[in-house]
Amino acid sequence: MELKIKQLKKTYGEKVALDIPELNIYSGELVGLVGNNGAGKTTLLRLILDLIKADTGHVYSGGIDVAAPASKPQECEAWKLYTGSFIDGRFLIDFYTPEEYFTLIGRLYGIPQATIDERLEAFKPLMHDEILGTKKYLHDFSEGNRQKIGIIGAMLIHPKVLLLDEPFNYLDPSSQIVVARLIQQMNREHGTTVLISSHNLNFVSDISTRILLLEKGIVIKDLSNNEGSATQELNDYFNAEA
Repeated sequence: MELKIKQLKKTYGEKVALDIPELNIYSGELVGLVGNNGAGKTTLLRLILDLIKADTGHVYSGGIDVAAPASKPQECEAWKLYTGSFIDGRFLIDFYTPEEYFTLIGRLYGIPQATIDERLEAFKPLMHDEILGTKKYLHDFSEGNRQKIGIIGAMLIHPKVLLLDEPFNYLDPSSQIVVARLIQQMNREHGTTVLISSHNLNFVSDISTRILLLEKGIVIKDLSNNEGSATQELNDYFNAEA
């Protein structure tokens, strides 16, 4: 599923948080967003998800304007049915158990419980017997396990578009490796268009097919990353910034 951005701009007071005249994320790409704090990575993801309103411009998902007015319900809702995302812990429902949370996701997306249970099997290497069957509510889990639950929930629907903000945060090294493999596997096996924001250059370089470098809300580099070809250019940039 293709994402198109046109004349997209978001400001907070006099500060420009994001300014992208035109950007295409093509179907089946696995795109990494990198940049220092305040570069605009999370702002871009939130605009794509229509969580915040742009000052100007549009985001199109599969040709659908994600901020289409409520008077066009078929347009403003259709893209949500094939989009999986996890930005932060506010996406979770703290008074649910993991089982209840995953079941709710299945209901919202019209996925039978048997299918949800089957798909959860693929995430067992990430859960380490610490999530299912614990009888704990989501607010009782560590930040690392909450992160895992959010990522699993986003991927459980087998989305056509997957957006993840800092997916490696709070995770131990082995879990980071598993998450990177799961993201890459979903992209390859399901053709999912993936956009991930991360400060972890190693994982971004390892799994992304394309990398966007943002600085002060502007895309300053759009790099192909065949076999990690963007790694040196990114290292040079961040070393110069240090």
